[in-house]
Amino acid sequence: MKKQGFNPYLPSWEYIPDGEPYVFDGRVYVYGSHDFFNGYVFCMGDYVCWSAPEDDLTDWRYEGVIYEKTQDPANKDASMCLYAPDVTKGPDGRYYLYYVLDHLDIVSVAVCDTPAGKYEFLGYVRYKDGTLYGRKPGDEPQFDPGVLTEGDSTYLYTGFCGRGDKSRHGAMLVVLGKDMLTIEEDMRFVAPGVEYEAGTGFEGHAFFEAPSIRKMGDTYYFIYSSTPMHELCYATSKSPREGFSYGGVIVSNCDLHIGDEPTLPKAYGGNNHGSIVEIHGKWYIFYHRQTNNTWYSRQGCLEEITILEDGSIPQVEMTSCGPNGGPLIGKGEYPAYIACHIFDKDRRMITGAPNAAYVTQDGKDGDEFEGHIANIHDGTTIGFKYFDFEDVKKITLSIRGYGWGGKILVKTEKHGEALTQIDLHNNNIWYDYVSDIALPGGVHSLYLTYTGGGSVMLRSVKFD
Repeated sequence: MKKQGFNPYLPSWEYIPDGEPYVFDGRVYVYGSHDFFNGYVFCMGDYVCWSAPEDDLTDWRYEGVIYEKTQDPANKDASMCLYAPDVTKGPDGRYYLYYVLDHLDIVSVAVCDTPAGKYEFLGYVRYKDGTLYGRKPGDEPQFDPGVLTEGDSTYLYTGFCGRGDKSRHGAMLVVLGKDMLTIEEDMRFVAPGVEYEAGTGFEGHAFFEAPSIRKMGDTYYFIYSSTPMHELCYATSKSPREGFSYGGVIVSNCDLHIGDEPTLPKAYGGNNHGSIVEIHGKWYIFYHRQTNNTWYSRQGCLEEITILEDGSIPQVEMTSCGPNGGPLIGKGEYPAYIACHIFDKDRRMITGAPNAAYVTQDGKDGDEFEGHIANIHDGTTIGFKYFDFEDVKKITLSIRGYGWGGKILVKTEKHGEALTQIDLHNNNIWYDYVSDIALPGGVHSLYLTYTGGGSVMLRSVKFD
């Protein structure tokens, strides 16, 4: 089988959320936080970088550690985590990394001569009098920097606005000078937080966190995570400084608002963070999903988006094949962790729900073990989108676990007719269950629903 692109787009043992994608010199670079498998808080690792050729989003290369948490002078003891970063190319041609440590309210900056080399600490964003941004009377705490450089000016967007906190008003902007540290234009708000959304057009989708900024033509796109958290939304303006109007939801990591069940979650979601980027003439949204039934082991995904003539972006669905440029070949073996939908009979929305099925892996963080889906129990449905089937006569599921009286119903629609039923037995090793099947030709989803007692794990699906 030729190499294909899956979601998540990085190896299943890598956990890079909060992805900020950029194209530099023909390669796509993704900068993000670094979660651990089975981590107990967000962003436990140093910053690492992955890149891919602009014309092949299936060929990701590990660039290594680009910045260690102890490089910040305020964090020599590594007691603080590196939260979501962003990168911009400065007027001097060098690359600048902006970030916030999890226990501080200021913005740190590091610099490098290349997109994915070793960044070195440069300083903290500050006012002209030397006061650190975030420490001046009237400042609000800094969080989640997003940056865009045009000419000698760099626009720095930050903020976090939780429900019930009236001390935080919305997403903030300052404009930095050529040194990439000094504020030349003082703070202003560009999008309202939830406590100040009334009458703004942002109602129900107010700014929560994760500001990111992009430009297409003469229009600036402000990408952010909204109060419901699982959404990445956008607002547009003809100016990077002001006038942003709410546009809509680009992607939800629960797949709400879209498809044949717009009010029901199709996956266990949580916070979201990412941005849009043009790659080889097409636009994409990078976002993340939760795994391991926790908030702290997140993985990056991507989907192609459409920007319409009026500048609007219709919401896209989560898929298993986002980086592939089309459906996956409906032959051969596929890992279970590329499932884009996992839900149970109660249709719960938030990661961490008791007794939920979830993507996980064996071993410990750093072990390069391929992921699988665990705790598949009565009523669990697992969905993959999309495959292009042709003359499939057999399906094989690699399963382990103790499922008393368990059966897997194989369908091409969530609530459709079962095309075959696979009866399971208790097994503590991976076992291949083979069944005859007549999958319809053409592009289809694949859904697996478990019925019975106990629980099982799914490693892969194979079509012959």
